Amino acid sequence: MKLTARWLIGAIALFLLLVAGGTFIPRPMLGAAEASPDMTSSQRILLLSGPIHTDIAIPLDDRLRGSFSFLEDAGIPVSDPAAQWLIFGWGGRSFYLETPTWADLKPMPVFRALTIDGSVMHVDVAGGISETHPAVTVLNVDGGRFEQLLGFINDSFIRENGAVVPVGDRGYGDYDRFFEARGYFNALFGCNTWTAAALRTGGLRTGFWNPLPQTLVLSLSLYN
Repeated sequence: MKLTARWLIGAIALFLLLVAGGTFIPRPMLGAAEASPDMTSSQRILLLSGPIHTDIAIPLDDRLRGSFSFLEDAGIPVSDPAAQWLIFGWGGRSFYLETPTWADLKPMPVFRALTIDGSVMHVDVAGGISETHPAVTVLNVDGGRFEQLLGFINDSFIRENGAVVPVGDRGYGDYDRFFEARGYFNALFGCNTWTAAALRTGGLRTGFWNPLPQTLVLSLSLYN
């Protein structure tokens, strides 16, 4: 019993040490790359944080509505003038699809999240988002890097014959949908490490390893 307790305490201490190191060691180490010389305008995006998950919100303008018009066929109303933000999140297939609220938590999705699972992209739209809300972090991305960020998000979708693949008509509401995504999910490299990788593609610095929303937000405030 004592040996089990010591092992558990040691495992928790190691995890906390890794989380601290992953937060306070910046990535990239030497700072973000410079913006493209022909694209110096700054684009505002939002990081939306929950207790265990993060999403990226991209402001919708006419150009972005055209770029993401392929989502209309799956029920995402990107052309609706009331839609001001397009929201992207990547996550574990089983946990994401089967756990819309904590009340829906089941053992199997948790097991798959702790081991290995397939992945899906969740896409939603929103009207106005309060940028002063404590769960919202405002970030600025240089123009050229913003295009790379959009490319990273686009490349996260699985496509068949050039088209994204909806997961049936699965969604949490009327205007959001799930799509088949690239990559595999586990507890160490999950939704928040995907978000961090996307933001680094956009020229932002994060911690070296950010498995939790709280550590990702902290590292962004430290290095940007």
